[in-house]
Amino acid sequence: MKIANLSGRLVLIKDGKAVDVARASDGVFPADPQAVYERWAEFRAWASAVEDEGVPFDPADLGSPAPAPRQVLAIGLNYSEHAAESGFQVPDDLPPVFTKYASAITGPVTTVELPEGGHTDWEVELVVVIGSRAHRAEASWEHVAGLAVGQDLSERITQMVGPAPQFSLGKSFPGFAPIGPWLVTPDELDNPDDLELGSSINGEEMQKGRTSDLIFSVPALIARLSAVLPLLPGDVIFTGTPAGVGLGRTPQRWLAPGDELVSYVEGIGELRQTFVQGGQ
Repeated sequence: MKIANLSGRLVLIKDGKAVDVARASDGVFPADPQAVYERWAEFRAWASAVEDEGVPFDPADLGSPAPAPRQVLAIGLNYSEHAAESGFQVPDDLPPVFTKYASAITGPVTTVELPEGGHTDWEVELVVVIGSRAHRAEASWEHVAGLAVGQDLSERITQMVGPAPQFSLGKSFPGFAPIGPWLVTPDELDNPDDLELGSSINGEEMQKGRTSDLIFSVPALIARLSAVLPLLPGDVIFTGTPAGVGLGRTPQRWLAPGDELVSYVEGIGELRQTFVQGGQ
């Protein structure tokens, strides 16, 4: 099953067309895309029987399938080669965890302003959306509603300023958390534990990896995170990025005005961000 946020309304994606959920359910489920996760099991049962064929739509009208999560958890250093290029040891028990503030979340096709004087980097990631409350949960896919493509855009100067790193601020400028193009349930994928993901700038490949190389898999992350705090329906987890970011290159490379960044995850889809200088 695929669901999406189309112009602020929850839709099912069927054969490339959109079925408006509030209309098809006669109001049983609201139009708000974020609200569906509180009734995920009930919604899945209803959606499996929907016969509406849907209507064509413009992908430019898609928003994040989880536009207003209560919690956004982002995982650092979750691929060995990325840890090495960043100059850190591979985590052995709990990976670094930070947040991207929810105001940074956008949809899959956007124009992003680059902070003046900054060094903005790219990090393609598999994004997990939680479908049922998990607290002290076992390592499993049970609590996952679905998967999406994410970009953990990162302004490195802000991230590293001060006596201690400001990870959350440096990664939360407007537009720095695109998610989409839709949410895909794990059963739609041949092997949700082994998906290719990557990114390119102006057609030049920057990153390419596989989620099977995650140090902490999706089920392991759910177990470790929920051991500390409850994961709530609709929460978002950015699971980490493979090697190939600008910070780890020689010479280092940063996003520039006019660049087009394309990010993808196999079996899910792609994001497309175009960058302009702030103030334009």
